Amino acid sequence: MYFKLVIILLVLVVEAAEGFGFTYNGFESVTFQNDSWSGVMVDGLLRLDQGDIFYPEPVTFKKDSSSGSEVSSFSTTFVFAIRSEYKTLRDHGLAFVIFPDQHILFSGSDNRNMSNHVFAVELDTIHSKDSVDIDDNHVGIDINGFDSLKSATAGYYVNNDPRHRRKLNLTSGNPMTVWVEYDGGRKRINVFLAPIDVVITFHYILGWSFQMNRQAQELVPSLLPKLPRIGDKEVSKLLTFGVPVMAVSLVMLAISLVVFVMRRKKYAELLEDWELEYGPQRFKYEELYRATKGFGKQALLGVGGFGEVYRGILPSSKLDIAVKRVSHKSRQGMKEFVAEIVSLGRLRHRNLVQLLGYCRRNGELLLVYYYMPNGSLDKYLYNQPKVTLNWSQRFKVIKGVASGLCYLHEEWEQVVIHRDVKASNVLLDQDLNGRLGDFGLARLCAHGTDPQTTHVAGTLGYLAPEHARTGRATMSTDVFAFGAFLLEVACGRRPIETQGPEEDIVLAHRVFSCWNRGNILEARDQNLGNDFVVEEVELVLKLALLCSCSQPATRPSMRQVMQYLEGDIALPELSLLRLYSSGLAFVNDEGSDDVELAYQCSYVPESTLLSGGR
Repeated sequence: MYFKLVIILLVLVVEAAEGFGFTYNGFESVTFQNDSWSGVMVDGLLRLDQGDIFYPEPVTFKKDSSSGSEVSSFSTTFVFAIRSEYKTLRDHGLAFVIFPDQHILFSGSDNRNMSNHVFAVELDTIHSKDSVDIDDNHVGIDINGFDSLKSATAGYYVNNDPRHRRKLNLTSGNPMTVWVEYDGGRKRINVFLAPIDVVITFHYILGWSFQMNRQAQELVPSLLPKLPRIGDKEVSKLLTFGVPVMAVSLVMLAISLVVFVMRRKKYAELLEDWELEYGPQRFKYEELYRATKGFGKQALLGVGGFGEVYRGILPSSKLDIAVKRVSHKSRQGMKEFVAEIVSLGRLRHRNLVQLLGYCRRNGELLLVYYYMPNGSLDKYLYNQPKVTLNWSQRFKVIKGVASGLCYLHEEWEQVVIHRDVKASNVLLDQDLNGRLGDFGLARLCAHGTDPQTTHVAGTLGYLAPEHARTGRATMSTDVFAFGAFLLEVACGRRPIETQGPEEDIVLAHRVFSCWNRGNILEARDQNLGNDFVVEEVELVLKLALLCSCSQPATRPSMRQVMQYLEGDIALPELSLLRLYSSGLAFVNDEGSDDVELAYQCSYVPESTLLSGGR
């Protein structure tokens, strides 16, 4: 089988280049210096006759030369078009090829030899009888030879729906876009093909983008060079049919323009150049508007200090979502904030509410999550709820949230400080599994470093004393908030009550007092009745006191918390604890003023500050 080589990357196995990449929206000012060059520059286009185009410099795909070294991920996209000068003949196709030595490529005598190290994505337009070609219009993936290991007839799916597949004719003369993406970790190659509505002739490359270890930058159609016209212009037909058609078209255009302007104003959103790199994480405002039926009252799930939350169903995928609308009056730090939001969208854990993406419009930010059908945990605990959770369900939620928080602190690629762990931010899925959500205050930092923030943010009753004093959030301040969460679930009360006896205002004081009297179970939620496991309730209440200590060094890590809850290690003795009038602390602790400060800070309960501290 013969095919024409469009773009070839000459590869050398040397030190890896993590951030290597390039983007050509046309080739007006590009100069390729290579002995094997046989393309022709035509007004910013690459026109191929019977030859090849080589990227001029070696590109590294492996970190070292060993055979077991992992090949780096890469992504590339290019726009191409094929049109034969002779309508009765089919022209040869194109291929994207990676190989270590340009002399190997053309031997063909040692097909499928593993030592060739040749990879190609072919756009084949000729059905060779002596090959394994499936037809004369297919996309194939070749490894070390010219016979495709995998191939498929050229086509694409409308709206990504497998039920609506449309065929593409590679030699139609119309431009098409190809995406080639390789996942080095999964060792998986994906090839996508789609049309682009421009009329062209000959074999042309309009643009090319390549990126190692990240998504290749999308080509901008408006920046691509114009294509030359081949053949005589049919002036007579234009005069005969064009004038009346143009008159009607102008009227329709005027009507369409009015509709477009009104529609654009209705669905206008804020999109800046720096956001283009975030790609699929960015939702269209129109899509969210339709999903929530115009953010109507019937879709409203709740209102808080952060803004409103609406339920919606995405029209394209029928996915059930929750959309949070957050106001942001200042643009300062917005780029960094969106970068963190997108990073958090990559979190994957069964006990975390997954962030799907975001949208910016005028003075608001919209965050999109998976919808949790059973709502937030707090509505099952406070104010004489119609439905309560039994102890088995509560204990499962506790262990689930602990597992999710441990993942954020120790198991993900970066350390995530949540900064707002509480029952109202724990959502229940259809099986009543607890999922920690609301990452609006979360901060990212590398393992072994501290998040750079001095802004106090959070909710009254969950703030660690040192956080209230210094504004510095750490994994230990998350553990303190988790201790308050444990008390909420086990006692069915908020960490701080504004009414009731003075000694019961701070829930941690009440639980400590019960423990000090030798009857810690007295503090449990009376709605549990007698249907609970004594040892588990005692463990949770004592662990909550341990997490609530004023000294950060005394609190356990979330890894240790998981071990306590699973019974892998025994809980330490709490006899060294005693109750100060201002909060829990260790004997001889001179920092009890920090505890008092934690309870005296002026915060509105159950509210968060999304716009601060970014």
